[in-house]
Amino acid sequence: MSPDVTLHAGMAHRRARHHRWAGWPEERLLETRICDLGLAIAGSPLEPQLAALYHGMQRRGIAFRPHCWLSDCWFSPDGVPGFAIPFYLAHPRLRQLERRWILETEGGNASECQKLMRHETAHALANAYRLHRRQQWRRRFGRAGRTYPESYLPRPDSRRYVIHLEGWYAQSHPHEDWAETFAVWMNPHSDWRERYRGWPALRKLEYVDELMREIGPHHPPVRNRTQIDSLSSLRLTLHQYFEQKQQRLSVGVPHFHRQQLERIFPATKARRTVPAARFIRRHRRAALAAVSLWTGTPRYRVHLTLEHMAQLADELELQASPGRDCPQQPLISALIMLYMGSLHAGSSRLTL
Repeated sequence: MSPDVTLHAGMAHRRARHHRWAGWPEERLLETRICDLGLAIAGSPLEPQLAALYHGMQRRGIAFRPHCWLSDCWFSPDGVPGFAIPFYLAHPRLRQLERRWILETEGGNASECQKLMRHETAHALANAYRLHRRQQWRRRFGRAGRTYPESYLPRPDSRRYVIHLEGWYAQSHPHEDWAETFAVWMNPHSDWRERYRGWPALRKLEYVDELMREIGPHHPPVRNRTQIDSLSSLRLTLHQYFEQKQQRLSVGVPHFHRQQLERIFPATKARRTVPAARFIRRHRRAALAAVSLWTGTPRYRVHLTLEHMAQLADELELQASPGRDCPQQPLISALIMLYMGSLHAGSSRLTL
């Protein structure tokens, strides 16, 4: 797709590609290799999203346009002035499959897609203009070469960082601090001067504003069109892709111990009780939404924790009171605290 595209949102719909596999039974579709799906950004729901991103950059006076390609997740490789977009966002049927197997679709609606695109654009722009070499950049955001931690414990009360993606992601690494700050600055609805008034983070936003006035009108020195792990290289079937993704998300999933679960579901003298395992599964949807929102944890990981909780509650024969002492809030609060202690940091391949 041309980086200078300024297509009207309706054009993607009028030129939407027809895929014969869209009507196949799921079992048959899952045996199809990703590289054989014939996907492209042009003519897909992603085309107007990318056009909106480029239009926003044009309004900001930025000459640079990141090149984009389809891959298996969101990421911007080191040294590449562009970013990858998950292939499943290129077709509604694939978004449905992703949600069924992984319980969510990163960037599945227009607002979330723009948030992620702005974040990834920041990484691509830093590569394009070699911003990490600037002393002022390092002074504001830190040393770019610092190793990404496997996990990080954020400070929700900190005002040194902007808040954009979930999980206080700006606190994980200088690269992400830059990307989140740029994304807030780039958002035409953020009103960042007022929103961050009195915050130390405002100085970072003002630096971004000054920096983009300086370099925005100029084309960048790094202009390669490299595409890492592009669609043609994804030779896994959809079934293999989902299985491997579930396995990755399952690594290091935190669990509650018996004593912790007994605190959430203490012995009760209430006349009316239900098995705690049934209670956990009944409130699964609310728990998934709340924990994912407040910690940025993938829903599939939270789902695994909830399933382990339910199994352990069954073994312990714990009961829950659905009345005045309903433990729904303690359950969700405990899950948030559990995951706040094990937030996973990203890398050049952003994993939210």
